[in-house]
Amino acid sequence: MRDSDADSAFRFEGTWRQFAPIAFTNLLLTIVTLGIYRFWATTRERRYLWSHSRFIGARLEWTGSGLELLIGFALVVVLLGLPLILIQGVAQGLMMRGEIAAAGLTLLVAYTALLYLYGLARYRTLRYRLSRTYWHGIRGGSDDKGWGYALTAFWKTAIGAFVLGVFIPWSMTSLWNDRWGRLCFGSHRFEADANWRPIIGRFLLFYLLPIVGCVGGMTMVVGAASGADAPSPAAFGMFVLGAFAAYLAMGVIAIVYYAAFLREAIGALRLNAIGFAFTARTLDWIKLLLGHVGLVIVTLGIGLIFIGYRNWAFFIRHLEATGEVDLATLTQSTTEVPRQGEGLLDAFGVGAF
Repeated sequence: MRDSDADSAFRFEGTWRQFAPIAFTNLLLTIVTLGIYRFWATTRERRYLWSHSRFIGARLEWTGSGLELLIGFALVVVLLGLPLILIQGVAQGLMMRGEIAAAGLTLLVAYTALLYLYGLARYRTLRYRLSRTYWHGIRGGSDDKGWGYALTAFWKTAIGAFVLGVFIPWSMTSLWNDRWGRLCFGSHRFEADANWRPIIGRFLLFYLLPIVGCVGGMTMVVGAASGADAPSPAAFGMFVLGAFAAYLAMGVIAIVYYAAFLREAIGALRLNAIGFAFTARTLDWIKLLLGHVGLVIVTLGIGLIFIGYRNWAFFIRHLEATGEVDLATLTQSTTEVPRQGEGLLDAFGVGAF
């Protein structure tokens, strides 16, 4: 079923005209406060977006606060930012003294710690957001603090990235299953069994294209260099055009893969008797991204304040659910409620929405 249908499980009822006063006010206050207000700006935006999103007729509710986000970010600055600055200073000092091996080892330890913390950040952000999302007065969450997940994410990400990248689809789907399997909503635990096999073909297109492009480019260069005459301007132009086309094709294929991944991942997610699906296909994503680019260009950058709204609306309008909800068995979650927001993921630059 589609979002436009009257009986659609998920519906988004917001409009950009309603959202505009919130977005422009947030922008002004963030500028005036030198960025400090952005935590409260995020909270205002989420309250609007959540309250204009319905699941089976009932609105969602965001109960997080700007202060929680500020505290989370401040803790990260103190507990992560300062040690990293110290480690960088130590590594530079070792390099200046000629102790290259020790400096390299120091930086390797720092990079390993960052990779571990990134996995922890992704899990804890999801846990926090579920704990602040209410539906029918019921929230989500987990008592699992994510330390074990972060370790799993570390080695699975390492395998996916460093074994020539071939295992990235396996790593992404496996971590999706692990992450959601630790979370619950109300008294019900999520279940996920996403499979990497249906998406491996699209990933291989993305994976092999640079190799084919490099081989083709080198062949053209060698052929031109072996000729008696210098390459003509037309040949050089064709080479540049081909490189640009290959780069553009990589972006499109990346979208093809990510669209397939989300359809597989969300389609494999269940909550008790409820199954989920995500209907956005490659063309839908391309339209969204081109809309982002056009909006930012036409408004000379001001349109950036509407990107979060557009992303949320896109997500909800393509999200579907099947099955039945028995409110009599869906009781309030008894899981621990985090006391601060997603400052750790925010520090990695991917914390917004």
